[in-house]
Order: sequence, then C-alpha cells, then structure tokens
Amino acid sequence: MIKLISCKKKNYKKKLKTFLEKRRLGRVKSNLIVSKILNDIKKNKIKALLKYEKRFSKNKNLIPTKKEINNAIKLLDPKIKKAIDFAYNRILKFHYNQKVKDILYIDKFNNKLEYKHVPIQSVGIYVPANLPSTLLMNAIPAKISGVKRVILANPKLNGKLNPAVLYAAKKIGIKEIYSMGGVQAIGSLAYIHKVNKIIGPGNIYVSQAKREIFGDVGVESMIAGPSEITVLADSKTDLNEVITSIIGQAEHDVNSQCILVTKDKNLIKNFNKGIIKNLQKLPRKNIAIKSLKNNGLVIEVHSEKQIVEIINEIAPEHLELNVENYRKYLNKIYNAGSICIGKYSPMAATDYNVGTNHVLPTHGSAKFSSGLNLYEFYKKISYIKLSKKGVEKIGKYATHLAEYEELKGHALSIKSRINKE
Repeated sequence: MIKLISCKKKNYKKKLKTFLEKRRLGRVKSNLIVSKILNDIKKNKIKALLKYEKRFSKNKNLIPTKKEINNAIKLLDPKIKKAIDFAYNRILKFHYNQKVKDILYIDKFNNKLEYKHVPIQSVGIYVPANLPSTLLMNAIPAKISGVKRVILANPKLNGKLNPAVLYAAKKIGIKEIYSMGGVQAIGSLAYIHKVNKIIGPGNIYVSQAKREIFGDVGVESMIAGPSEITVLADSKTDLNEVITSIIGQAEHDVNSQCILVTKDKNLIKNFNKGIIKNLQKLPRKNIAIKSLKNNGLVIEVHSEKQIVEIINEIAPEHLELNVENYRKYLNKIYNAGSICIGKYSPMAATDYNVGTNHVLPTHGSAKFSSGLNLYEFYKKISYIKLSKKGVEKIGKYATHLAEYEELKGHALSIKSRINKE
C-alpha cells in the first residue's frame, strides 16, 4: 500500500523529488474554484458568504448567540474542560517566555535609534472542525502579544456548534465568533471583517485561499497544512511506536504526508504488515488509508549521510527521531518544523499540551520558515531621531552615496538639514 524508495538505486533522489513535488504541485489544481469564491466575496460581501455557507455546509446562521454558546459549553464533558485548562496553562507559560524586547541605541552624537515591537491590531483565526487545541495554539500567542481584536472562524460540525472550541474561546477571552469555514471563511475574514492578518491551518483549499489573499491582508510566514510527519527509526525502535505515529498523522487529512526513514529491512517488512492491521482500529480509517496510498512513503537508507540529506530535503512539519543514537543527528538536521527526540516524545503529544506550538510549516516551507510564535503578531518599527551634530556627521557621507547613486533629491534633502543655525 505504501510506496518504497531504496537509496541503493541511483535515481532515488529523483524519485523523492517527484514524490514531494507531486503533493506540492497538487495544491495548484484548486486555484480556479478558490479564486472564484474569494472574488465573489470581495465583491458581494455577506450575500456571497451566505451563499457558499449554505452550499457547502448547509449553514444559515453565521453568528451564534451568547445563549447558544453557553448551552453548547454546558454539554461539554468536564474531563475535556480540564484537559483544555491543562493545555492552556502549559501553552501560556511556554509562549510567555518568547516575549520580545525592544532595542534602544544612542550613539556618541546623541542620535537615538529605536526598534519597537508593535502588536498587530486585528487577527482572524481559522479553526477547522472541533479542534480546541488549534484555537489555543493560535489565540494564546496573539493575546500575549497584545492583539486587540481577535476573531474566530469555526465551521459547524454536522450542523452543530463545537462546544470544546467555544469553551477554549471563552477561556481565552474571544468575543467575536463566527460559524463559517472553508475558503469562504478566509474570504470573509479578509474582505468583510477586514482583519490585518489571518492565521490557522486548514485543508488544501484553505491553504490556497490564504496564499491568494496575501497582500490584501497578512498571513503566517509559512504554509500551514495539510499535516506531515517523518519518522526516523532503527532496529531497536518499537514497531508499534512507528506505526501509531504514522497512522496518527494519516488520519488528519487525505492529503497528509507520512514518511518512514530507516536502514532496517526487518522493520520495513513488519511495518507494512502491521500498519494494515492497525488501520482497522481507526474510526477515520478511510481517510488514513487514502492518505497513506497517496502520500505515504518508506525510504530505505544505507548511511547516516543519506539520512541527513533526505530529511533536510523533505523538510517535514514534524520529525520524530525515534532512534537510539539521536544526538548525532541533532546538529545536522536544520529543516523541520519541530523535532521530537527519543522514544518518549510522540509528535501527537505536541499537538495538544506539551506547550510548543503545533502550527508548523508544511510543503517543504520549513526550509525557510518557522512555526507560529509571538513574532507573528508584531510589526517591527524603527524610530529615528537625529541630533543636529548627528545629522551633520552622518549626512556628509550619506550625501556622497546619494550623489553616487544619482539620487540628487536625496542629497538635497540631507543637505537642507546641515549647517543650519
């Protein structure tokens, strides 16, 4: 069921590149329908939004009342409330430690230079389905950063509000909540609610929508979703740990990417047998099976060099180093959204309450971007106040460069401030 690439063959790099590009390029197919929906909402606003909500979700009510929210929360199992409380506290503590510091520099001429972190004023958070953990991961950093207006877009599940998401929203203090999903939700946040930035993971259509609205509003500095995992295992790795990590990611989405990298032939043989058996236990087995058929891969490697090169090329969202001597890889692997180290660090735990953020770069974007953090919610503004002596000293050399670059107006602007009484 799962494809195999052997690094014994000379063309293994080409095969891996083809495998990765097929999934990455697959997102382009959604362009036309995504563009159509976004343009319609941009032009026709709420009328278009309601049209697509009725068509795709059979939803006629976009704004749940306080009574509806409170009634939904009352239905939530107390143990889920406690689990959300526990996760909230850990995520809050870890992200609070990311708080940024402004910079103040004063030189010998009394020129004052400052670099300040200014919170973005409004953020729209997209939370797919009944995923309170995703709301916690996105909204807590926004609140710590000082974002004044936070809007939640969360589609109904089978026509019903999501009590766990609503409980998390209430705990965080989110006041604006809308029952909407998919591309139309992204369009609404951008063109109806006019937020400054949109964050939150989603399926291939949501991800494409965020790419298209970028420029009209901001989005995360990464491609978030569909999800991915790469597991590095050896002859001493527990087979069940490998299988459960892989199927745990495959059940997310039919477009999820799950890759096993190992030298051990016996592990590969037993993995293929065991995964079919374990899939039968999943309520979402049909999604997981399709995911593994389309985007599942086993890579048989033959050297540490190949392991490092391959993982850095994949640049996975999640990487599990479930091998005995994981330390030798830590300083060599530099492309990954998060790295779970050792047998007691399952990726699934990081999705909920470890404290690190689970909104991470996918589709190879871990080569140039990072997971969600406090910096996503700040603008960095430079403040410059030059003294009379300072502009005279700096201006002399600045005018030389301006004239060299044939920007006479720049030079005149600087000279107009020099030698003034």
